[in-house]
Amino acid sequence: MSSNAPRAVFVTRETDYELLLARHATRGQAKFFLETRGQDIAVLEDRHRQLHATLHAGRAAVPGDWRQAEVKRADLDRFLFGPEDVIVVVGQDGLVANVAKYLDGQPVLGLNPAPDLYDGVLVRVPLARLAGLLPASVAGAAPAERRTMVEARLDSGERLLALNEVFVGHHSHQSARYRIACDDRAEDHSSSGLIVASGTGATGWARSIMEATHDALPLDPQERAVAFFVREPFPSIATGTSLRAGKLAAAPLAVTSRMNDGGVIFADGIEQDFLAFDWGRNVTLGPAAQTLNLVTG
Repeated sequence: MSSNAPRAVFVTRETDYELLLARHATRGQAKFFLETRGQDIAVLEDRHRQLHATLHAGRAAVPGDWRQAEVKRADLDRFLFGPEDVIVVVGQDGLVANVAKYLDGQPVLGLNPAPDLYDGVLVRVPLARLAGLLPASVAGAAPAERRTMVEARLDSGERLLALNEVFVGHHSHQSARYRIACDDRAEDHSSSGLIVASGTGATGWARSIMEATHDALPLDPQERAVAFFVREPFPSIATGTSLRAGKLAAAPLAVTSRMNDGGVIFADGIEQDFLAFDWGRNVTLGPAAQTLNLVTG
């Protein structure tokens, strides 16, 4: 087989059943733990079987002359994706966000193993259409969306990418202190941190902020723009609250840390994968050059 043959890379994560077994060592102990709390392990076993049945059917739909690989979410940062790869995500919408930052234009197809449990905003390829959509995606003939992503770039050159949002703030619940600048406006802040969200992320964390603050910023997932939202800015003699939300297209948002300890930047809710953001460090945030190539089916 030629090394240039397409490769279908299936991305999954551990099921709740697998995580429960890892914690309790045996099924019997896990079953006892749940039963003593009025819960049934059979529910988790059914979900586990459902996901693996979808994965098995998905792998069977791959053309015979293609290569295949499978990678768990926990190993994404160590997996080498190639330009000829087609990514098949089997799981919930969040798994698409987890893999998006490791890609560079490769097509992504999402299979929803539990439509009664997951919304399927990003995992919406019908299993019956997968066999046809795989070669179509390689040929650029599959219906797809180019979803805008968020980039955070530190003055050190380090960067983070996110499909949904980037958070800038303090790792604990104490106030984050920083200077924020957008266009020709700047302000010192003490707040619960800020997020910069894409149109994809505007339906999640950003949506809850907009509903609470009534700062509505319409944002399409394919629009070459992102939006920032400051969480609970506190007014004081040294800090303001006027610069609390806005759209970023032509010019990025600039943030300078005023935190001696605990300042962090993380993407898509993965707090463990963070960049330190201590006093004096600068970060710029805006639309990323790369996008998510999401096959819609």
